[in-house]
Amino acid sequence: MTDSLTLIPAGIDTYRQPVVYMAEDCHICRAEGFAAQTRVQIDLRGRSVIAELNVVANGGWLPTDRAALSRSAWTALGAREGDRGRFSHPEPAASASAIRAKAYGQRLSGDDFAGIVRDTLDHRLSDLELAAFLTACTGDRLNEAETVALTRAMLEAGKRLDWGGQRVLDKHCVGGLPGNRTTPIVVAIVAAAGELIPKTSSRAITSPAGTADTMEVMAPVDLDDRALRSVVEAEGGCVVWGGALNLSPADDHFIRVERPLDLDSTGQLVASVLSKKAAVGSSHVLIDIPVGPTAKVRSAEAAEALGARLIAVGRHLGLNVALHISDGTGPVGRGIGPALEASDVLAVLRRKPDASQDLRARALDLAGDLLDIASGQRGPGRALAEEILTSGSAEAKFMAICEAQGGFREPRRAPEQVEVLAPRGGILKAIDNRLIARIAKLAGAPRQKCAGVKLAVKTGDTIKAGQPLFTIHAETTGELAYARAYADAHPEVMAVEEGTA
Repeated sequence: MTDSLTLIPAGIDTYRQPVVYMAEDCHICRAEGFAAQTRVQIDLRGRSVIAELNVVANGGWLPTDRAALSRSAWTALGAREGDRGRFSHPEPAASASAIRAKAYGQRLSGDDFAGIVRDTLDHRLSDLELAAFLTACTGDRLNEAETVALTRAMLEAGKRLDWGGQRVLDKHCVGGLPGNRTTPIVVAIVAAAGELIPKTSSRAITSPAGTADTMEVMAPVDLDDRALRSVVEAEGGCVVWGGALNLSPADDHFIRVERPLDLDSTGQLVASVLSKKAAVGSSHVLIDIPVGPTAKVRSAEAAEALGARLIAVGRHLGLNVALHISDGTGPVGRGIGPALEASDVLAVLRRKPDASQDLRARALDLAGDLLDIASGQRGPGRALAEEILTSGSAEAKFMAICEAQGGFREPRRAPEQVEVLAPRGGILKAIDNRLIARIAKLAGAPRQKCAGVKLAVKTGDTIKAGQPLFTIHAETTGELAYARAYADAHPEVMAVEEGTA
């Protein structure tokens, strides 16, 4: 076939973006006029994928009779060594006109959003087109009706779990606080209380750890829907990675483009959160909204607006949404990074005397609110949650959940560590959430599970000159030095002011 080439795996991870590599002088590129960044349709045995073309120069590593596929493209096609794929120009994305309309300020319909989601999942939209759509939706440019329509489009594009009409509890934090790893503790308490809480969580994209990254330190999280159901039916709860379940799959594509642009859209955030909650079968959802100057939500007014939209859209989807507005002025717990956060979680569950008290208190507040929602009474949930934690029932339930998910393992410690000391004495007035998270990421988190930062002080502490402020953990000396250099260049990560407590 003149329109085909032998396919080979490039072994390149392009996340969820299919990419094809072709030699610039191959006969198909010349005949079809393919150039760098062209959208190319590849067909193989009834499967089809639209990939972005990267061109390899003449005499480069790729023969002219081969086309190399990124991991995502290879997987999407179900390709095998020796397969020959057919190449052609794809049909233009039908939703491109809706994206242009939104860019000019027009309101979109449910059909418009459904088309955009469908074309996103079919890879018919380039990153430029997705960026244009997401930019057109920033701020408050999606009204309530559009937010509902987008949420439904995202929800209906993926799988949905059905729990037979049972009450299903869930919680979500909108993020922005390093170390705020309450979810495993909350799930253990709520499940130990006899409630159903099938928790799906995300991996980190721009943070040092997502809940799934932290949980993966202690147990497998890459479960399919059948395995998830088995765990929940046995133990009442789980903490798994949502990406393996195809729940609201367009969300991951939107986030991949949205996060590097640092865009902030109320409608997009609401659609992202609630489409996944509805997809997992939740009936009652508690949303934690931390508010602080370096958190994701920076003012009480912004929290109020976001909360109102969450409640309104949830009502349209049949979800009972409740809010928990919390302190977002600084990190929670001591660890920032998967293994360090896992150690904090276990210390709380194991009732250790040196466990982080702020993490413990936050988890109890959230678990108490969820138990109040379940009982329909306001107040007794917090005491019940504390009783379950103090008695050891939450620890036992957590270990049972881990075993059901594939087996528990203890967090490992990083081989390379260095302390960062206070340059002067005084009162620690603030910790910059974004800067401390950046240091943890430069140390290797979340890819290196043991990497990150362990805090030695909390806001309000009296600091002495030369006292350790935090310890950087890394797998290699190179990553350790990289993170240390950034910390030294940004002493404002911890604002120490003269004075005494």
